[in-house]
Amino acid sequence: MQAPDKKTIKALVHTAVQSFAQGFQARHEGEVDNPEGIINMKIHNVFIEALGKEIQYYTALVRSLDSSLGNMLESLAINIAELTFEVKRNVEGPLSIKQTRIIAELLEKYKRREKQPSVEDYQILRSVSINKAPIKRHDSDYYLIDKDTNTHYLIELKIGGDLDNKKARSEKEAILEQFAILSNVLPPETEIKIFFATAYNRYGEGKPWNQQRVRQFFADEELLIGKDFWNFVCRSEKGYQTVLEAYRESAYLIRKALVSIKRTYLGGRL
Repeated sequence: MQAPDKKTIKALVHTAVQSFAQGFQARHEGEVDNPEGIINMKIHNVFIEALGKEIQYYTALVRSLDSSLGNMLESLAINIAELTFEVKRNVEGPLSIKQTRIIAELLEKYKRREKQPSVEDYQILRSVSINKAPIKRHDSDYYLIDKDTNTHYLIELKIGGDLDNKKARSEKEAILEQFAILSNVLPPETEIKIFFATAYNRYGEGKPWNQQRVRQFFADEELLIGKDFWNFVCRSEKGYQTVLEAYRESAYLIRKALVSIKRTYLGGRL
């Protein structure tokens, strides 16, 4: 299937940013007199308060901005993917006890560093008998289907990829269970691939991504970091460039919203 054109992707980015800016501004300004509002609930740290009203305000706002912006990027990636992939948000089907046992044993070896992660490690899940296996449902960040090649992709997206060891293990467990379920319901010849993805490289684009807690459980070929993720969902080697360019062109809308929110909260109310 042909990759979506640049104008279409940029239009999706602009719409996403515009909607985000309007919603973020409306939500926070609407809560200015609400003691249980997002910002007001976070300004009572007396140790931050001692540093001044502006610092107190910004520390509260930045937490909200970071989380909300991450949600926007997740939704944007789905909208872009829908241009050329069939997109689903869950996986459901039989999952045998033997398959869960194989997954647990594999993860334990990764945890103890007895084994380096490889895509070959879990192919055995495709040959396990599922006679009378219980049905299990998993919500998925991205379950994408390429109709042209009949390739199924399972992607776990963590915006910055900063996971502790327990979360990295649980993410791999969840996606391996999804892999096993798809293996049980799809024809044997169907190609299934799994990925751990980030929206940006926290070490800087073009630099090595050295999140060792994630690498302990995911192989190199299972990673879509920053540029690689956006290129993948855009089906273009210039996908990341297009998305970032469009975002920068529209970022003034978020800046305007932030100025307005600051004026609302710091105009004698804090």
